[in-house]
Amino acid sequence: MCLSTGLGGRCDAVKILIDESLPRYLKRLLADHDVQTAQDMGWAGLKNGPLLIRAESLFDLFLTADKNLRYQQNLRGRTLSIIVFPSNRLSIVKTLEGKLKASIEQVTGGSYIEL
Repeated sequence: MCLSTGLGGRCDAVKILIDESLPRYLKRLLADHDVQTAQDMGWAGLKNGPLLIRAESLFDLFLTADKNLRYQQNLRGRTLSIIVFPSNRLSIVKTLEGKLKASIEQVTGGSYIEL
């Protein structure tokens, strides 16, 4: 996701919010980006609707393991991109590192990707 470019035409960091159900390990993995967790933001415990509304004004991308999100929330017209993990288990999340990083580079505003 290249929302803006810096010197030399390189993409600037993507602003990423990690859902509270995912391992904090992702924050270290994605250190090249501007990454916060729901807990960091003081949003732990928020339901998906209010969480997405808050996130959309501050972030480019939301990472979650909630596979029902697309059925529970109207995602049409949103600018916040969403990447969904098949599980929140650290062992599974770690196997998806490469796919996650490639997906981050390819998403555009409002994308929905299941890993």
